[in-house]
Amino acid sequence: MTAEFGRTMRTWRERITPAEVGLPPGGRRRAPGLRREELGLLAGISVDYIVRLEQGRATAPSAQVVEALARALRLDSCSRDLLFRLAGLALPSPGTVSAHLTPGVQRLLDRMSGTPVSVHDAAWNLVTANDLYRALFGDPSDRNVIRQYFVGGGFERVRHTPEQAASFESAMVGDLLTASARYPADRGLRELITDLRAESSRFAELWDSGRAGVHESSCKTIEHPVVGSLYLDCDVLSVPCSDLRIVAYTAQPGSASESRLALLAVVGDQALI
Repeated sequence: MTAEFGRTMRTWRERITPAEVGLPPGGRRRAPGLRREELGLLAGISVDYIVRLEQGRATAPSAQVVEALARALRLDSCSRDLLFRLAGLALPSPGTVSAHLTPGVQRLLDRMSGTPVSVHDAAWNLVTANDLYRALFGDPSDRNVIRQYFVGGGFERVRHTPEQAASFESAMVGDLLTASARYPADRGLRELITDLRAESSRFAELWDSGRAGVHESSCKTIEHPVVGSLYLDCDVLSVPCSDLRIVAYTAQPGSASESRLALLAVVGDQALI
């Protein structure tokens, strides 16, 4: 990687205003763009590493770091590809699972702050989630939904009936089967499937059945430690020309769950006193 990566990254950081990424102005600024700590927060990267990247002292960012920066900087596909090239990295192959969020989709998510929303790729890896989603579910023990469910002990706050669990399991495994056929060259996806088959007999049983499927809308019961029980509709939306899934949770208007969700938006995941 050359110093051009750092210069380009800084130029793009300084041209984005906090309002464009849903952040408050934060008092007087020497420049109108994002501060380094704000970019670090959005990308999930330490401020120190942001500084070293911009100064050319960090010379080998991973593809995951570059992807996170591209997402935080709201880059379109062409600019994202340029960032990969400046980092000395091969461009993500069209035959591999993509985690790229277009600026339009990111703006859509920014405007859904009152709704718990997460975004997942074709392998059901968590790409991003808003604050209300994190307050509702807590930080995930595993960023892959399927591995967390079958190997990691499930979801701590979600309550499934036996029928709901069977439906969820079948849909998720079938969805992964569809992804494996669509992305046969994706090494990470192949390794995920191999590990799941080795570590979960239930996953292996469903996988060997060969039934393809898609995880779609459902109703979720969530036991939250602060606001109590919530009964939410879970809708899975597909991004056109992409295998990204936007998962949104909403409550019936006028219900107790709607009131509890509104309370959660205020208090976050902190204990009420």
